[in-house]
Amino acid sequence: MSGAIPGLPDLNHFDSQGRARMVDISAKGDTAREAVARAEVLMQPETLRLVKQGRFAKGDVLNVARVAGIMGAKETGRLIPMAHPIALTGVNVDFKFREPDAVEIEARVRTTGKTGVEMEALTAVSVAALTIYDMCKSADKGMTINNARLVQKTGGKSGKYLREGEEQHWE
Repeated sequence: MSGAIPGLPDLNHFDSQGRARMVDISAKGDTAREAVARAEVLMQPETLRLVKQGRFAKGDVLNVARVAGIMGAKETGRLIPMAHPIALTGVNVDFKFREPDAVEIEARVRTTGKTGVEMEALTAVSVAALTIYDMCKSADKGMTINNARLVQKTGGKSGKYLREGEEQHWE
């Protein structure tokens, strides 16, 4: 059944009557897929210094945020209503300090399957960013989570996507 709604672009999460649905992917073939997403947490320079030094009572902020991001990627199918549960084959969450006042987060998510992992990568960076906020809020309630975005994806019918102006690989 087509997801076309008269007057709107093809939104495949809606049927022809405009009702929400999970897309049927059973006829699609398995392909290797990867998605990379990034986000950043802006904070006071003193907060960044404390993160770098591991000086928060709740523990090592970035290691906890890394585990939270991985867990978030694994739970995406439960959190995002129309996302399929996916057997992930790999999730990496990494961080870069952006002096004087930011931590950038990158998640790289992989699978071999019928649907992509863009939502899993975006969920991973979002949950990691929220965890940084949670662990640092005692020192800096004014932190801001910014710019969660898909940086690149490979695999599937639409092939490769690379966001213009982004570093393809972190050093």
